[in-house]
Amino acid sequence: MEATPYNVKFLDYKQADVNGDNIIDSIYLIGNIPYPDSPFVENITLIIQNNKTCKPYRIALETNAGYNPTLFTGDFNKDSISDILISIDSGGSGAIGFYYVYSFINNQPQKLFDYEDFNEKYRYKVLYRDNYKVQVISSQLNKIYTIDITYKGQEYLSEIYDQNGILVEPIQGWVNPLSGLYPIDVDRNGTYELYALQRIAGRYNADSLGYVQTTLTWNGLVFKPLYQFVGINGADIS
Repeated sequence: MEATPYNVKFLDYKQADVNGDNIIDSIYLIGNIPYPDSPFVENITLIIQNNKTCKPYRIALETNAGYNPTLFTGDFNKDSISDILISIDSGGSGAIGFYYVYSFINNQPQKLFDYEDFNEKYRYKVLYRDNYKVQVISSQLNKIYTIDITYKGQEYLSEIYDQNGILVEPIQGWVNPLSGLYPIDVDRNGTYELYALQRIAGRYNADSLGYVQTTLTWNGLVFKPLYQFVGINGADIS
């Protein structure tokens, strides 16, 4: 179906003081819906209206197309002024997402978090080992996590291990880009951290082995890991 003419749509709306003048501002996500029978949105743009001057500010997003774009406002950089988290679903089979965090103090946009920078920085090796183990290796953080995959069941295991638990052949998986980024207040002090999820894939993308879970906190310059864990989906445990 060919795209048809379309109008700008309001996608989400929040109110918060984001520029620090003690007056509540209006924050919008707008975009275009090219196909009336599809939830796909393009040209997603952040609009901030300074409600003291009534002046609108437009921030173009580098990745500006996807599904279910949403806003969250809260203080991430510990300056007691609300920042803006933008979340967009890719809609692809990998269930990845696009995420940005912006500060707008003194009406000057500053990007605090960019999902592409995160994905580039937090890469992993995923290696199957003998005795029904998989290692998730982070050279960035100098960490090795080991997953016991016996929970996958005998049918799964028998396809890749012999009867002694030895790999029939080397297998590598991978860790997907961000599939979720959520605001959490770990210390309950009014300042938010970012809880990042990356899905661990085994032999193919639908072969989920668990998630790398990283809690990020602002250190004055960038978001740095506060905690990191690897976990499996409880629904997969028999």
